[in-house]
Amino acid sequence: MPELADLTLVEAADAVRLGQASSMELLDAVWANLEAVNPHLNATIWLDREGAEQAARQADQAVREKAWLGPLHGVPLAHKDMYYQAGKLSTCGSVIRQDYRPTITATVIDKLTEAGAYTFGGLNMAEFAQNPTGHNKTFGDCHNPWNPPYITGGSSSGSGASVAARFNYAALGSDTGGSIRLPAAACGVTGIKPTQTRVSRYGVMPLSFSCDNVGPLCRTARDCARIMTLIAGRDPRDPTSAHLPVPDYEAALDGDIRGLRVGVPTNYFLDDADAPVVQAMEQALEVLAARGAVIQRIALPLLDAVAACVSIISRVEGATIHAQWMRTRAADYGVHISSRMYPGYAIPATYYVEALSRRGPILKAFARDVFARVDVLVTPTIRTCLPTLAETDIDHGPPGIEHKFLAVSANTRPFNYLGLPAVSAPCGFDPNGCPIGLQIAGRPFAEARVLQAADAYQRDTAWHNRRPPVLDAVGAMGVTVA
Repeated sequence: MPELADLTLVEAADAVRLGQASSMELLDAVWANLEAVNPHLNATIWLDREGAEQAARQADQAVREKAWLGPLHGVPLAHKDMYYQAGKLSTCGSVIRQDYRPTITATVIDKLTEAGAYTFGGLNMAEFAQNPTGHNKTFGDCHNPWNPPYITGGSSSGSGASVAARFNYAALGSDTGGSIRLPAAACGVTGIKPTQTRVSRYGVMPLSFSCDNVGPLCRTARDCARIMTLIAGRDPRDPTSAHLPVPDYEAALDGDIRGLRVGVPTNYFLDDADAPVVQAMEQALEVLAARGAVIQRIALPLLDAVAACVSIISRVEGATIHAQWMRTRAADYGVHISSRMYPGYAIPATYYVEALSRRGPILKAFARDVFARVDVLVTPTIRTCLPTLAETDIDHGPPGIEHKFLAVSANTRPFNYLGLPAVSAPCGFDPNGCPIGLQIAGRPFAEARVLQAADAYQRDTAWHNRRPPVLDAVGAMGVTVA
């Protein structure tokens, strides 16, 4: 029988529902892994064992009383430390908010709680969600469970590391330029950035209101589908949230992708790509083709404009959100954070408005020229082998380090400007033993389709089941399903 901490989110929820494990046993199992490996990873900022134990006891009592709470009944979770929970710490990975306790709770946290889950901690993240690597000057850098000197991806660094290291069944991340998909790829887990507006952002620290997205990092596409079904949908507290009905994403995972038209971009996404990454993607395409998908090579339009516009929008909006602190506490920001925001104050308003106004026409042209021909796009999530933390320490590294730093998120940023859903799933390992991610993107509100493709791929591969070497130190200390 598998150790409880090795269960996927769906398996853990089913174990409680079927009486194979209690919520307290799940908590004990993940906590044992946390205590064993987190000192090597630094994936958490704060923990609440006492509050989690109380929630676990309540969940177990509800089971005895047959008072079922929902599809995540009794599952312990921890999230990126920027999801507000009334009265609980929410540092946003920063010294400025290191003692901040909000008075509101994020809608997505409320929805997970209503489904029966509970929170046991806040996870490490890039300062104010503003880097793609996992560096953090205040709480320390997060380390990769597969090879600790290497990056975890950011900004949801602790989310990716904690799920990979089996001390968290799933974690919410945020994605403004790739911050769900990057740590999913770097840590060998699965994560989805939904369509812009698909999930409420109420009670979540903003970075760029035109590009911010809320979504999960999990072990599998099915786990992501379970959470997406729970958190997606209209929220009156977030006027930007979409009015469209929410499908049962999990029900769409039938493994049938016969006739699915898979587009493989011939431009931009493979520029300067490393050979092991390209090889892993090509092998993944063979798996999809064997299931009946039709592979097409396709040139994508307007990517230069997309890259320019997303940079303008994210810089200006980030600078606006942080304007007051930048006036009064600029020295409290990491060097690369403040240096990223200062140009935002110099960008003319006409450039910003143009970048916003071109978004609709570019998306329309993209849909006409691309999604009329293919159903999904497949690219590497990160086009290079993972760099180390030292190689991307932009605050202290030598000149020229910016190239490696910016290359990490080159393949994810375009889909934030376009607002398209995209999932990253593990598809292999590089020569350093670090994971490689496969990115699958679709047309607006096609979360079910991209998850279906990722799930079909995971049915025929086992990359998502691999355990990182850092867990070798844990041994057989986990609790097993009875």
